[in-house]
Amino acid sequence: MTETSLSSQSFPMSVLNNTNAQPLIFFLMGIPGLKATQYWISIPFCLLYVVALSGNSMILFVVLCERSLHKPMYYFLSMLSATDLSLSLCTLSTTLGVFWFEAREINLNACIAQMFFLHGFTFMESGVLLAMAFDRFVAICYPLRYTTILTNARIAKIGMSMLIRNVAVMLPVMLFVKRLSFCSSMVLSHSYCYHVDLIQLSCTDNRINSILGLFALLSTTGFDCPCILLSYILIIRSVLSIASSEERRKAFNTCTSHISAIAIFYIPLISLSLVHRYGHSAPPFVHIIMANVFLLIPPVLNPIIYSVKTKQIQKAIIKVLIQKHSKSNHQLFLIRDKAIYE
Repeated sequence: MTETSLSSQSFPMSVLNNTNAQPLIFFLMGIPGLKATQYWISIPFCLLYVVALSGNSMILFVVLCERSLHKPMYYFLSMLSATDLSLSLCTLSTTLGVFWFEAREINLNACIAQMFFLHGFTFMESGVLLAMAFDRFVAICYPLRYTTILTNARIAKIGMSMLIRNVAVMLPVMLFVKRLSFCSSMVLSHSYCYHVDLIQLSCTDNRINSILGLFALLSTTGFDCPCILLSYILIIRSVLSIASSEERRKAFNTCTSHISAIAIFYIPLISLSLVHRYGHSAPPFVHIIMANVFLLIPPVLNPIIYSVKTKQIQKAIIKVLIQKHSKSNHQLFLIRDKAIYE
């Protein structure tokens, strides 16, 4: 069944809600107008998922295994990688399921669960970027107190506070989605469940859902972004007070990876919002492809940026790969020697 036929399909006009015996079923959207080439278009998306999953897994693995990376900066980087890894897994099954197997049906409870994790990990990434900005602020402005301010216990508390904040703002949003009733079209606009997309299908008053969604956005990303900006204003002021130009350059270089991570998180979000707002003349498939690509940009690029820009991460990855190669060769030698003597 094509996207067009689903959109025009006649659904019963009676109001549907969670009290019905049958669970509510929604239909995820593939790439409208490109059904014949959808399978081939999905291959680059699959490669992006592979890069995102393998890259972030590698960062987590080297930070965990390499003792020289057991420092505040790399703990926050591991949080970022864990968040990106989780964000990729949130949409992996539905996106590739739609593209490859036309598995487009999703019930309301599964849709709400996906929304909870998708938006939650997006807000979590914003919080981690704020924590990393605080890390750079302390490292540059208060270098002598760096290890006493950012202790392991305090880093753990920062991580837990971000997690609690996300659950606290997302639970009311999800609970009020459960109270909505739906009728007519049940076709979503993406290959994953998105809060604004879902509540727009409601045939009952959804103003409180819109208010809760806006509050969740403002209390997370809307709070984090100005705080990150303030941190960098203070960092720039501190760096400019350094007399040596070489020291100023080194101080700024420690922030380049983090600034890149901020850019690839916020610029796609802002761009996608502008496209949805002002790009009504663009074909529908442009919106779908951009929504999927923008969601994958941070998980794909963050491990690449930190691997290229951070020498300690480079050395740790090379060390792990060499050790793995050496171990494999040693096992081959043992197998060969055993075969010879037998």
